[in-house]
Order: sequence, then C-alpha cells, then structure tokens
Amino acid sequence: MRLDYISLSKLKIYADLVKIQHTLFALPFAYAGAFMAARGIPSLRIMLLIFIAFIGLRTASMALNNLIDREIDAINPRTSDRPLPSGNISIQEVYGIIVISILAYEMAAYFINRTTFLLSPIPVITAIVYPYLKRYTSLSHYVLGLALAYAPLGGWVAVTNSFRPLSSELPPLMIALGVMFWVAGFDIIYSIQDRDFDINHSLHSIPADFGIKKGLVISALSHLFTIIFFALTLWVFPFNRVFLTGLVIISCLLVTEHWIVRPGNVEKKHIQVAFFNLNAMVSFIMLLSIFLDLIL
Repeated sequence: MRLDYISLSKLKIYADLVKIQHTLFALPFAYAGAFMAARGIPSLRIMLLIFIAFIGLRTASMALNNLIDREIDAINPRTSDRPLPSGNISIQEVYGIIVISILAYEMAAYFINRTTFLLSPIPVITAIVYPYLKRYTSLSHYVLGLALAYAPLGGWVAVTNSFRPLSSELPPLMIALGVMFWVAGFDIIYSIQDRDFDINHSLHSIPADFGIKKGLVISALSHLFTIIFFALTLWVFPFNRVFLTGLVIISCLLVTEHWIVRPGNVEKKHIQVAFFNLNAMVSFIMLLSIFLDLIL
C-alpha cells in the first residue's frame, strides 16, 4: 500500500512538472492539421503516433524549460513551489524524463514517415533555445508560439509525408501562423504576473520591457493576426460555413479574453480565467469546427 501511495504521488509530481493539463492548448491543432491533410479522419495508426509524438515532445519541452529555469524559478515567489525548485523532484529525474520523452517522440516520428522523422529535430532545437531567450529578448513570447505552431504542420506532414510550405502546405501554414500569434498573445497576458520580478532580475518580457498597457495592446494585436491568419485559411482550403462559424466563436472568445484582462484589471484571478479557460476552448473549437466542416 505504501509503495502504491508513493508511486501515485510521484506520478502527480511528474504531471505537475510538465503541466500535463496544458496539453489541451495544442494537441487539437496537431489533429486539425492531420484532419485537413486527410480531408477527414486519418487512420487510427497515424492518430495514435501523432498522440505519442506530441506528448513526448511536449513533455520534453516542459521538462527542459523547468530544468533550464530552475534557478530563476527558485527565487520567484510565484514559481518557487514548483517540483524542481521545491526539491520534490531531483535533477536526475528530470533528465530521465527528458531522455525518455525525446526517445518516444523520435520513435513515433520515425514510424510515421520519413519526412516527419527528418524534420523532427527542429521542434527539439526550438524547445532547447526558448527557455534561454527571456534573458536576452522579449520576443521569447513569439518563439514559444512557434514551438506550438509546429503542431498543425506536424499533423499535416504526418499524413502527407511531404513539406512544401509555399505550395500545397499553405493551409496548415496559415493555421500555424495563427497559432503562433495566439500563443504569443496569451503568453504576454500570462507574463504580467511576473512583470516586477522580471524587471528586478533583468529578464525580458513584453510587459516588463514596454509596460502593462502597451503589453496588452501588443497582445491584442497578436490575437488580431491570429484571426487574420485563421481567416486566410478559407482562401487556400475548401472550408465551408462550419469553419467560418467556429472562427466567429474563436474571435468572440479572444475579445472576451481582452475584456477580462485589461488595463486596471490585471489581477491574478482574471489572468487565470483568461489563460486556462478561454484558451482551452479556442483550440477545442478550432478542432471541432474543422472536423465537422470536413465530415459534413
């Protein structure tokens, strides 16, 4: 019984380390790209391999972020109770998670197809570079967006076994660009919580470098670009009214996000609602609208 308790406790710590619940943000976009490429539902084999590859890459990325930022997280009151700085997990365990996750990701990519495997190092390199960028530039928000933007492109390549971004791959590229600006926009809002800490420790974020008011404007502009790129998909892919309806709902959700978090109203509770609740809905609605549009 004691061993079972320890095992479950450790699993919870591992899940907290990699924020497994945040998978809702990006996994739907990986399947969206796959659905678009297949003009419907891909094979069960591809669906399963996409899931393994995505979970592996995302787990490795989050573990790398925690490992690289462990000293910063230890002195930040908001993050000091995270598993690594609090001592609930060892550095050796984190290295083990990273190695196992990357192996799972690369093996899944290998079994998907040759193109996927050849391109697979690119997201890993991005995951390694991203945590360091806040030390040098506030553009780190957009690199984080890029890391998640690989999802629809990866889903498309998993089905097509090709990548020609200036020709037949324009549809997932439009979705990917929308995802990049979407993630950057909500990450700017999330980073407001650490603005004072970032300023005091010479770290860079858009709220720290430009102020909260300008930061919220930049976030809103980023989400405007999200809608523009999602809408451009209508010109390069035979979507119909269902996708357009989903796009309208997503636009309303993003407007609501900026109404909740606005100058003079940036308390933690408002940021949490905007960050977790609304953005999980955005990715789910995008996947649902693409799925329904294709099958109907």
